[in-house]
Amino acid sequence: MWRDAIRRLLVGLGAVRRPDLVARTMDRHPTPEELPAGRLVVVQDGGRQKWACFRCPGGCGARLQLSLNPTRRPRWGVSLDWLHRPSISPSVHQTNACRCHFWVRQGAIDWCRDTGTRPPVSNAPLATSPMEGPSR
Repeated sequence: MWRDAIRRLLVGLGAVRRPDLVARTMDRHPTPEELPAGRLVVVQDGGRQKWACFRCPGGCGARLQLSLNPTRRPRWGVSLDWLHRPSISPSVHQTNACRCHFWVRQGAIDWCRDTGTRPPVSNAPLATSPMEGPSR
């Protein structure tokens, strides 16, 4: 709670940029009501980060669930600064209709140049599952 107040004060003073995403941690997956736009939830179990859940910032609003498990692929890493602004690595490349590609750095969405473009044609078959999530 105090972090929110300090973050709002710093944004109001112009000392920090208003974050696109602010994080919180939970011990379970968030319900749709607990995952509004602009909120990232780190799901953890016993202090171990498992998932990063948030809404796609590209306009489609799809629920993104990034695996933070170091033994799974694809996987991402997330860190939070003292104001709970998340940074995600590597970038997130949505493969659904919005095709957005972005980095999250200190709560800011940094768009990649290939946002909104189709991936280059390759010999590999494209996945068409409606459950397909973001890929690297």
